[in-house]
Amino acid sequence: MKPRVRFAPSPTGYLHIGGARTALFNWLYARHTGGTFVLRIEDTDAARNTQEAVDVILNGLRWLGLHWDEGPLTADATGPCKGDRGPYFQSQRKTNYQARVEALLSRGLAYEHEGAIKFKMQREPILIPDLVVGDVLRKLTDREEADPDFVIVRSDGQPVFHFVNVVDDLEMGITHVIRGEDHLSNTAKHIALFRAFGVEPPRYAHIPLILNADGSKMSKRDRGASLTTYLDEGFLPEAVDNYLCLLGWSPKDNTEKLSLTEVVERFDLPQILRHNAKFDFEKLLWLQGEYCRELPDDRFYEMCVHALAKAGIDTNKHDVAYVKAALDTCKGKIKTFTELPAYGGFYFRDSVEYDAEAAKKSFVPENKPRLEKLRAAFAAADPFNTATLEAVLKATANELGVKAGVLVHPVRLAVTGNPSGPSLYHLLEVMGKEKVMGRIGRALETIKIV
Repeated sequence: MKPRVRFAPSPTGYLHIGGARTALFNWLYARHTGGTFVLRIEDTDAARNTQEAVDVILNGLRWLGLHWDEGPLTADATGPCKGDRGPYFQSQRKTNYQARVEALLSRGLAYEHEGAIKFKMQREPILIPDLVVGDVLRKLTDREEADPDFVIVRSDGQPVFHFVNVVDDLEMGITHVIRGEDHLSNTAKHIALFRAFGVEPPRYAHIPLILNADGSKMSKRDRGASLTTYLDEGFLPEAVDNYLCLLGWSPKDNTEKLSLTEVVERFDLPQILRHNAKFDFEKLLWLQGEYCRELPDDRFYEMCVHALAKAGIDTNKHDVAYVKAALDTCKGKIKTFTELPAYGGFYFRDSVEYDAEAAKKSFVPENKPRLEKLRAAFAAADPFNTATLEAVLKATANELGVKAGVLVHPVRLAVTGNPSGPSLYHLLEVMGKEKVMGRIGRALETIKIV
């Protein structure tokens, strides 16, 4: 039988990066083995669940490219994508749980206690044969020795996580449970429940936790903890996928940049590392920059235009050739697309605001005549292209008896508002003579001669 795995998140308002990594490892194992990836929303806690929270999970998985393989068709399922199938919802499976509770009660394996229903837990130690952690012998703790039985249905009639989790895994034919190591402490109870139902439990693989760089546990307030951060900050899903693969798994040759197709070929559970993974945001940024630099032009333009629009910059007001030429000067220079408005937004604005610190250094009285001379030289430049503009600036600097940098810094600030950015001569060519002359002229007006 081919493996059947599942990702079973609770809709609590956001998708933790650890949950996304768990989903990815399950998806990778299913694809590597030719198995099935099931998505199940554990929404039995009605007070905490919202459709918005469910959408965060679904949209996050789709963004990562982790489409699930089965589930009921949704009302708006019009496309061919497997993600058009909705996930399973525990809230829609209440009759299944009730039938399983009654089966345990009828066989004396569960009993009523103070309005709740408790499962008769076995008293012998339970061996957990884990594919990642190794064999774990779970003994009764001092606290449990007196009464190891545990609640499976609360007094309000609501079945608890341990119970519904096992029933769903059993009825959905899950063969491998791949989940965070923090669930290892629950596994003995789950194994006991499976055996109470007369079936062998699935194979377990508890993967290492993701910690902050300082070794502390990631909370939702820590940078990078929420998957939504990456959508909002303009990351590429393939970069995030690649980085998540490296959090707890490593290919044998220590390659770091891998497409999902390559990882699917190499991925297997024995390769999952035993020690906890530390989240390194700088390494993720490096991978993001690599993927961004290698993007096909059309997708790069699409991502850029979207990022600019999100920042209130409408590129539709400009000629398409101008927009593409401007964005070409930014490719390979930004890592996340949220950096683009500050880095290259000057191309699309009617005017620019000057960086205050840079203006103090560049817009000084002695630079006014230098900038005036350079402006006149640029006005006479023909053709107004990169090579000509570079030659003109260097010739002007030579005439003034100064280094080229003395002119580069004030002219860059004049036309872009920033002390750094795309290649100066390239951006001047893209902007064109009229716009460059206008911006240098405006800058000259701000320089006061004492």
